Amino acid sequence: SKTVALRDRAEGMKKIAAVENLEQLHGLIQGCYMCQLASGRTLAVPGEGNPHTELVFVGEGPGYNEDVQGRPFVGRAGELLTQMIEELGLRREDVFITNVIKCRPPGNRDPSPDEIKTCSPFLKRQLELIRPKVVCALGRIAILGLLNDTTPITKLRGIWRQFQGIPLMPTFHPAY
Repeated sequence: SKTVALRDRAEGMKKIAAVENLEQLHGLIQGCYMCQLASGRTLAVPGEGNPHTELVFVGEGPGYNEDVQGRPFVGRAGELLTQMIEELGLRREDVFITNVIKCRPPGNRDPSPDEIKTCSPFLKRQLELIRPKVVCALGRIAILGLLNDTTPITKLRGIWRQFQGIPLMPTFHPAY
């Protein structure tokens, strides 16, 4: 799909809301320059997997390996996540895996609240298009991005929450 450069946040929100499928949305993510993270990325990391899945995993953001490959969870944490998915009797291709932010922060620092706010419409639209039955939030930043909740992960882990009417299970990030 054709990449559209997004620079203006208000215009970007309109374009994000108007996309009709994940391929269009992922094209917008590839062309996003609405925050400073875009200038330092190698590749944006929209997410991957089954667009008709019942289960979506949401992490915080791309690390080095993800930035280079343009794919989520491909490093050591990704290997562990893949094992966890397989223990559920599924394959990685059966689920959808994405992140709150789509570009790697410099030095793998935590994304800023403004970066999370700027990128969150992409995640929200992904979930609207996929319509999963369950979302699994992997770690503190994922919970912050989805629920805007700063409660420590140790207190939230294992307690069902809701995100836009979708049951959401907070748990530790595989890197933890």
